Amino acid sequence: MHKKILLPINDSGPAERAGEYAISIAGLDDTDVIVLNVIDTYYLNSLPQSDLRETLDNEFREEGKEAVDNYSKKIADEKCAGNCKNIKLITKIQEGKPEDVILKVADREKVDQIIMGKSSKDKLERFFVGSTTERVVRGAKIPVTVVP
Repeated sequence: MHKKILLPINDSGPAERAGEYAISIAGLDDTDVIVLNVIDTYYLNSLPQSDLRETLDNEFREEGKEAVDNYSKKIADEKCAGNCKNIKLITKIQEGKPEDVILKVADREKVDQIIMGKSSKDKLERFFVGSTTERVVRGAKIPVTVVP
C-alpha cells in the first residue's frame, strides 16, 4: 500500500527524533516522506522595522534550507539503517503561519499521517504564543503522531 507521511521539521531535537521515527515506520511500505520546513512569515510581518524583517527573513530562509538539507544528508549518509528501499524523500520549504501551512500541505498532498516533534519552546513561551504542534493536532483531519 502506498503511503504519504508529512514531516514538518526545524533544527531541533524533537524534529530530529520525529524524522527518525518517520523513517522507521515508512520503511515498511512504499512511502513518500514529505520533509517540510515553514518560514514563519506571519511572525515576521508583525515586526515594525522593515530592515529587521528582511534580516530575519534571510536568516529563517537559510536555517530552513539548512534544516531540510541536513535531514536529507543524514538520511542519505545513514542509508536509513537499511530502511530506505521503499522511501521517496520530497523536500519543501514554504512560507506562512506554520500550523496553517502544515495543515494545507497535508490536505493538498493527501497525506495519510503527520509526524512531528513536540514543541521545542519553553513553558512560558508556549503559554503566550501557543504551540504549533498543539494547533496542528487540533486542526488535523488525519492522524498526527507527536514525538517527544
